[in-house]
Amino acid sequence: MIAEAEFLRGMPKVQLHCHLEGTLRPATFIELARRHGVALVYRPGDSASPPDDGHADPERVYRFETFEQFLLTFAAVSRALAEPADYGRLAREYVEDAIAQNVALAEVFISPSVWQFFHPAIDVRACVQAMRDAFDAARERIEATFIVDVTRNFGVESAMKTAQLAVEMRDLGVIGIGLGGDEANYPAELFEGVFAFARTAGLHTVAHAGEAGGAQSVRAAVEVLGAQRIGHGIRALEDPSVLGMLARERIPLEICPTSNVRTGVVAIEARHPLVELDAAGCIVTIDADDPALFETTVTDEYAYATRVAGLDAAIRFAENAVDASFASSQRKAALHRGLERYREHVGP
Repeated sequence: MIAEAEFLRGMPKVQLHCHLEGTLRPATFIELARRHGVALVYRPGDSASPPDDGHADPERVYRFETFEQFLLTFAAVSRALAEPADYGRLAREYVEDAIAQNVALAEVFISPSVWQFFHPAIDVRACVQAMRDAFDAARERIEATFIVDVTRNFGVESAMKTAQLAVEMRDLGVIGIGLGGDEANYPAELFEGVFAFARTAGLHTVAHAGEAGGAQSVRAAVEVLGAQRIGHGIRALEDPSVLGMLARERIPLEICPTSNVRTGVVAIEARHPLVELDAAGCIVTIDADDPALFETTVTDEYAYATRVAGLDAAIRFAENAVDASFASSQRKAALHRGLERYREHVGP
């Protein structure tokens, strides 16, 4: 029998809620920022911020106290990713880290609209191709596809352009679109046409909801946008009718415990609501959101889920992630067999 921590690390996993930009290793962030002459801290409207002075500490460069500071950190990372080679490196390092966590399948978020905000002339397709090449080089160990996030804050016109880009990059492994950004001030209803376009073009649809916004945001993501999965969704607990809808329609929730605490959505002293969501019949999956920025890993998140819900529940959440993925039925069956064999032969 092996230790629980070792069991969780070796357990085959599916990642459904991981922002690829948020996996950038801190040392790589510092190196790229220096190379491109940009500051490690982003302040909106301040183009004169001095670049790193050469004394940055990789162990502290991603420290922040509030959700707003997290968003500025994500912006600084996005500004440092300036050309296709940077994205190729990002993907190669993600693959190394994901394989170390025994991630077998990943449907990762990318945010081209954010790239274009900081680098208007950037060749988005070339960046995605560089990442595709990195993923393909490791395809015997991990299967990875892209979900293109549209950013609420940039408005509907930008969202439609991003959705069109996503459709044009299906040959590079783009399988869906998501909705991120300012949930409170840019409701899902604004993007109904964007998501209808993406669905008609054959893309899957997911949406962040129930994080900064309440239960109604979750309902709108499902009923208006047709979201097949919900990122976070924890505030669905505020409305029993929304909980019932999620359970009845089998809409999976992508739960990221450390992220919710670090951004202040869940109080640090509170038990994470994933336990209540699971008890209400919702399909809970576990992920790490922006693991480098939140100083966590998907294994760490499963360890937390094990502490609050038990090991059997954590294994069930891993099985849920297989079923909630957009993989083929044959691929899902193979992933389930891998999990079953792992439990039989390596069980804690």
